[in-house]
Amino acid sequence: MIKKLPVVFALIFITYSAIKAQTLPVGSVATEDYYRRFQLLGKSDSNVSFMVRPVFPQILADGLYADPNDQIKDKTSSQLFGTQNGKASIILLPVSMQNQTNSHHPYGWNDGAMIPAKGLQTLISGGIYAKYGVLSVQLKPEFITAANSYFESFNKDHYDVIFARYYDFYNNVDLPVKFGTKSYTRFYWGQSSIRVNHKSFSFGVSTENLWWGPGIRNSLLMSNSAPGFPHLTLNTIEPVKTGVGSFEGQLIAGRLVGSGFAPLYPDDMSYLGVSLYKPKPEQWRYMSGIVITWQPKWVPGLFLGYSQSAQSYGKDLNGVKDYLPFFSSISNVNAQDVPINKRDTRNSTFARWLWPDEHAEVYFEFGRNNYSGNLRQVLLEPDVSRAYIFGLRKLMMTNKANNEGILISAEATQMQETSVNNILNGLGWYINKNITQGYTYKGESLGAGIGPGANLQSLDVSWVRGLKRLGLQMERYAHNNDFYYYAYIDTQDWRRHWVDLSVALSGEWDYKNFIFNGKIQGIQSLNYQWYLDPTLNRNPGDPYYVSGINKFNLQLQAGLTYRF
Repeated sequence: MIKKLPVVFALIFITYSAIKAQTLPVGSVATEDYYRRFQLLGKSDSNVSFMVRPVFPQILADGLYADPNDQIKDKTSSQLFGTQNGKASIILLPVSMQNQTNSHHPYGWNDGAMIPAKGLQTLISGGIYAKYGVLSVQLKPEFITAANSYFESFNKDHYDVIFARYYDFYNNVDLPVKFGTKSYTRFYWGQSSIRVNHKSFSFGVSTENLWWGPGIRNSLLMSNSAPGFPHLTLNTIEPVKTGVGSFEGQLIAGRLVGSGFAPLYPDDMSYLGVSLYKPKPEQWRYMSGIVITWQPKWVPGLFLGYSQSAQSYGKDLNGVKDYLPFFSSISNVNAQDVPINKRDTRNSTFARWLWPDEHAEVYFEFGRNNYSGNLRQVLLEPDVSRAYIFGLRKLMMTNKANNEGILISAEATQMQETSVNNILNGLGWYINKNITQGYTYKGESLGAGIGPGANLQSLDVSWVRGLKRLGLQMERYAHNNDFYYYAYIDTQDWRRHWVDLSVALSGEWDYKNFIFNGKIQGIQSLNYQWYLDPTLNRNPGDPYYVSGINKFNLQLQAGLTYRF
């Protein structure tokens, strides 16, 4: 696949220069949000959008990612990397170990190579960064091991027709409820890359996680809910300043594979004599994507962005229009409203407005699933196949000398489909009937970790000082309402929403070369797996009001990062 991709971009980079190519991996404990918070104070580069990640820490005012000193310092990139005349250097990257356990059932997202699982799992990562002239190599592999313990998933007492409808949905997206029946161990290249760099641009091959858009809890197109996938990348490594403002962007071409697991275990269920599970094709998928942001020079602090992604099976690639399908108008349906396009596409527009004087920011992202390129359709039916994210943050300083304050963050994500026809046809975000792995990699969503048809509301209040943070988080998470309405639309049974209500205490604390992090979260699942138990009827005179199966889950996280 890589041999067939256009390589003309590489000819752009032919001279030696000072390198700015080490990345701050998406999800880096404490440090990533530290930089974004310091933007609210006007102490970090206000031209960096934080909407195309990973970012490159040396352009953000200090070397905190690799340097344990938590004070803002005036360091050049050559000083940060210990280079001599910008020619060659090698440094050790931070080593980290992250642990997570769920007591009852899987919960959580934005955790990279970790999987949705019950029980203890551990992710270990570390590596080196080296550069010589225009060439840079970052090796930061990841090792994951998970107990992957048994838990009760889709209730066996559901009606057979509900099982059939479950498979109607999850046969068209690779989101298994459990990753096999044994313990799970994997090695990934993780946050690694090989790049050729010149001035503000970089070209190379990478397995790093990507994050596009301004969201913090979710992103519609690219997040770190799945492991990083191998891809070619042409991207900016610092804002490109022009007469109309500064720009950032990335163009990728990658390879996706499936998990190999069925939606449910056991996978031998049938309905009316027909097997429900339809194995997905053992085909790799080609992923292409583009994101660009613009910071207009006339409106300081305002960032505007656009992203688009497309995937297709490798066997269906034929010419440049398939390798670079952006901006091509496509038709998605035939006269019978059956998808006929062999390409799975989506796009989003987004904005982030930074107000350093108020120590605040507001942001949003609006996306369309299986975007057809038809602007008229968007204007006539803006709510169909749409999803959105809206958020705001406010930092109230209590001690400016120590960069200490109270940070209030709120974010809402809405993935639920509004079109009844789309729901009845089993169409929703990340789901596709022709590319039946959906918008996933190795069994996890490439976009919003809450998954198709889900909604999330999140509120976080934290005390912060430099890298240190102690916070309280409250969330409401409604699981896949698209499936819920599809499964129960004929019975009009509107009692079964599966909703998680959670409260969490979390924090990060730095001490010399170390960063410690931890989290304790209690999750009350109402109507777990959309199931009502008739034996729990608390009012025998009114059989309609039947209690659902409610389950409590305790999630614990603990981690340690060492910066050399």
